[in-house]
Amino acid sequence: MKFPGIWLLAALCSLPLCLQAGGDTAKLWYDKPATHWEKEALPIGNGRLGAMIFGGVSHEQIQFNESSLWIGDETDTGAYQAFGDLFTDLPVTSPAPTNYRRELDLARAVHTVTYTQNGVQYRREYFASHPANILILRLTADHPGSYTGTLRLTDMHQGKVISNGPRFAVTGSLAGYVYEEGSPKYSVALDYEAQVLVVNEGGSLQSTAGQIEFKGVDSLTVYLNAGTDYVNDRRRHWRGEPPHDRVLAGIQAASATPYPALLAAHLADQERLFGRVALQLGNPPTTPDLPTDLRLLNYAKGARETALEALLFQYGRYLLIASSRDGLPANLQGLWNNSNRPPWRSDYHTDVNVQMNYWMADPANLSECFAPYANWLNSIREVRKAATQEAFHTRGWTMRAENGVFGGSTWEWVESGSAWCMQNIWDHYAFTRDDRYLRELAYPMMKEVCEFWSDRLKLRPDGKLVAPNGYSPEHGPREDGVSHDQQLIWDVFNNTVEAADALGIDRAFRDSLAAKRDALLGPRIGKWGQLQEWAVDRDDPQDKHRHLSHLVAVHPGRQITPGKTPELAAAARVSVNARGDVSTGWSTAWKINIWARLLDGDRAYKLIGNLLRLVGDTRMNYQDGGGLYANLFDTHPPFQIDGNFGYTAGVCEMLVQSHTDEIQLLPALPKAWASGKVSGLRARGDVTVDIEWQDGKVIHYRLTSPTPHLVKARVNGELLSIPTEKP
Repeated sequence: MKFPGIWLLAALCSLPLCLQAGGDTAKLWYDKPATHWEKEALPIGNGRLGAMIFGGVSHEQIQFNESSLWIGDETDTGAYQAFGDLFTDLPVTSPAPTNYRRELDLARAVHTVTYTQNGVQYRREYFASHPANILILRLTADHPGSYTGTLRLTDMHQGKVISNGPRFAVTGSLAGYVYEEGSPKYSVALDYEAQVLVVNEGGSLQSTAGQIEFKGVDSLTVYLNAGTDYVNDRRRHWRGEPPHDRVLAGIQAASATPYPALLAAHLADQERLFGRVALQLGNPPTTPDLPTDLRLLNYAKGARETALEALLFQYGRYLLIASSRDGLPANLQGLWNNSNRPPWRSDYHTDVNVQMNYWMADPANLSECFAPYANWLNSIREVRKAATQEAFHTRGWTMRAENGVFGGSTWEWVESGSAWCMQNIWDHYAFTRDDRYLRELAYPMMKEVCEFWSDRLKLRPDGKLVAPNGYSPEHGPREDGVSHDQQLIWDVFNNTVEAADALGIDRAFRDSLAAKRDALLGPRIGKWGQLQEWAVDRDDPQDKHRHLSHLVAVHPGRQITPGKTPELAAAARVSVNARGDVSTGWSTAWKINIWARLLDGDRAYKLIGNLLRLVGDTRMNYQDGGGLYANLFDTHPPFQIDGNFGYTAGVCEMLVQSHTDEIQLLPALPKAWASGKVSGLRARGDVTVDIEWQDGKVIHYRLTSPTPHLVKARVNGELLSIPTEKP
């Protein structure tokens, strides 16, 4: 069967894209240590373990996390927790160090600190190895015996820290911890453990008074591992084996491997994912020899720099690789958190935020990073079914706005939230064409969400079906036929119809969904030409609310497009224009995507300018506009990673779109990107896209797929039917 965007892939012209994903264009660097976790420290991660690194000379802090360290249960969201810190203290000497550089190489996923002091050149390397599944720190110098100091390990939950020879260990339990006063004591009380092994070359090590002293060593290699007894399985009550053996085995295996081999395996793993996509904006691009924070400051002052825009695109890809591999999905802060009461619980918000985290996974060629999200949704289905049955007396399941790892869900019911999650679930199939994934994982979830809405929809006197007592996050009254609900129900019904067709199953169910889809109250145009947010025409043209909930049919959905529904697309333009350009970080990122879908590249680019704004505010601020911190973390404010991921998704939408029945090359190219190159972007239908353009026109392109076939592609405004190439 054919469905929009699936048969596209072609190679008409060979594309000599001599692009590099790495190089200086994929580095963040600074000329001084970080002093603030949220605004300045730099992240590393392997999907399960993460760390924020400060890079201090005499006092180094490595704040670390493990993705399953959660409080909560099946009734309460709880919160993601900070794990601990590893501190390195070195004697203060004079003169002050020179040639200091703190750098995060995205292509290598290695953080380095280098400086010179008293004629000695010092170097530190930090990385979170996915192959070895641990964090590694190595300190070296060009003179022997140059390191003397101490290491300390601390725990955020008052666990017992023990030092013994070259080792630290901390063990504890989350029993009794709460996110806020008055919360229940949680029934899922995870046990946790962290271990550190320090290996020296030259000099000596000694454990004393809860710390490890090192004297006159040539180099130090530090291995850090942490874990909990959490398992992603309700049948086991979310608890598995104690973490001790796993944590210890990881340390032992890594320490038995020569450091060059550990690093080489890590680099190869990062290249396999990160190196798939290269982006050059401008011809040729210019990268000022300035620290990243100064580049961002200059950009905000008007010195717009396409190399910085490309760097932020690749940073989003780096962050998803670092926070979403084998275990749990990226949360509101990805993987990184230094608080036991983080903003918004650092949870999985299902009224836009967790969905936005995964918009870019497939378009940016990181399909593997999507799996934790799908697996988490699958794991909480039974919990959500029970809660949904109790609240709504229906089949299927849905969610409240705040969600945790045990299926607990709190705050406002967002009845269409599960349908929105299913939009991600379907899109992953649309990109990959993985029939096994669709049959075994995606379709069963999609069907259950459709059952919820089949039971819940209400018939109006005019014969239209509406969602009763609906909600437009986080805005306005509850009432029937809210546009956000109507559009997402249309989306999940439509996608499930196509899924059933693709699998050749459930004909009667499929036909009933198609009939209900066609009977839904559809998008409406209001009195000032806007796309209505509610069935009642009450939209205020002065309303600047951050949520764009009535525009999900434009993006990430496909119900409204300029080509097929031009009047509705024009109304959507009126609505998003009225909302204004100044908003929170994630809202700005969503607007970039919406303007790209409306084929207005220059307006999308204007919003990019708003996002690339240096912000210092770390309060919970809904009014003054988001932007970026010096470390390029997106800020609501405070830090929320969805804006980083949403920006990367938006750049993908500006360069390649495939949500209709064709692949569009450069559908929303701004004048500022008149020339450039990109390789490795993905289109629906298991298609990889390379493009080179000059003066706003495609001059070379290449479309590849594992199985060559004909696709429709729009190139420089002309719709072509093209046979794809093998990679």
